[in-house]
Amino acid sequence: MSTVELSFVDGTLRVEASDSDGDDDHAGERGDDYDVTRLPGVEYDERTDTGRAPAMRYAEVVAALDAAGLSYDDDDALHVDRLSVASDYELRGYQQDALDAWSANDRRGVLELPTGSGKTVIGLKAIEAVGESALVVVPTIDLLTQWRRELAAEFDDCEIGQLGGGEQVAGDVTVATYDSAYLRAEDLGDRFGLVVFDEVHHLGGEGFRDIARLLAAPARLGLTATFERPDGAHEVIEELVGPLAYDLDVDDLAGDHLADYDVKRLEVPLTDEEREAYEAAQGTFTDYLQQSNIQFRSGSDYQELVKRSGTDPRAREALLAKQRARRIVRESDAKVDELESILDAHRDDRIIVFTASTDLVYQLSERFLVPAITHETTASERDTILERFRRGDYSRVVTANVLDEGVDVPDANVAVVVAGSGSEREFTQRLGRVLRPKADGGRALLYELVSADTAEERVAARRR
Repeated sequence: MSTVELSFVDGTLRVEASDSDGDDDHAGERGDDYDVTRLPGVEYDERTDTGRAPAMRYAEVVAALDAAGLSYDDDDALHVDRLSVASDYELRGYQQDALDAWSANDRRGVLELPTGSGKTVIGLKAIEAVGESALVVVPTIDLLTQWRRELAAEFDDCEIGQLGGGEQVAGDVTVATYDSAYLRAEDLGDRFGLVVFDEVHHLGGEGFRDIARLLAAPARLGLTATFERPDGAHEVIEELVGPLAYDLDVDDLAGDHLADYDVKRLEVPLTDEEREAYEAAQGTFTDYLQQSNIQFRSGSDYQELVKRSGTDPRAREALLAKQRARRIVRESDAKVDELESILDAHRDDRIIVFTASTDLVYQLSERFLVPAITHETTASERDTILERFRRGDYSRVVTANVLDEGVDVPDANVAVVVAGSGSEREFTQRLGRVLRPKADGGRALLYELVSADTAEERVAARRR
């Protein structure tokens, strides 16, 4: 009878069967020798005359070997250290339920919880529960800094590593940006028993998927406020991390752990001049779609139009027309006037204004003398603005997409969405920025400004 040997090699799992006399069998041999290509995800590699699988298949392969009652040696497959760590946080009831649901699913899967519900705390408790070296993957430098600060505070006897932000040092628990994890997973993929993907929806991107494939970590946890992706890539995430194990939405926690809230959608008209320009641009766009038999059902349809625009002048004209139409409805005069009324009505409130473009951020900042935060704002300048907002020196800020996720945003009680992409994810993220419980028990309020009788209004209606 053969013994199966498992080893980690450059982001892959090498699988080979050895006779009891020590001779290696070919991967596909049968008889008394075990055919390793029968194992999950294992294929024959003629270059090395062994079986190969993505490193992510490690747990499945081991489970299959256990189920078959076969002996195996995996000393060279996973090199994890035991951790004895404990966080001082006490989980709320729903946080414990979420962690229990993940544990019951063989410590694999995604937890979908609203912004402000304490997903980081659940991640810390997952690291504590697994008790093995762990990797935390995050999308931004801000989240890298926040996670490292929390890890250092809670696990003070543990070496905290960092990949990204100018450092490349692995530790007992390591926090990495998606970019750095992508570059290092092939080398470090056997070092972790648990991987935590914060804002796991980012893992659906084509390149980032390889992070999960190259890691052997048996335990996998995804954290997000918005799991499903319009392009359907959440189905790939389920394969790489595990299925949706637990989910709550804002309404489940509002009033108890998050602030009660109201959403006011205000439909504002286009001017006659804006309407004429919008209808002309939208007509050019829709005419091309009808002639080309393209139907906009997902982001991939838009990408098809972008691809065609590189060689087809009519496609390029349609794409530019769609961009003009969007700009008209997102930046209409009536929206700016409505924003002025809202700011006047909430002089004593703390307000975050969201737009869809950097140009509009600067226009509103100049008109209403409001601090602006865009992707062009330096990290130190942004931190200064947010700190002054936190202290109350500033009572309002205006931003595009920068504060949607990955930034520790001070408490606010009013949000105004002047314009956005219309996606459920973006709306949920922006609503989450005003849902921290209020000291006075007050309600949060989100205004959504929508241009009437336009595609923007139809998108908002579908989301409702």
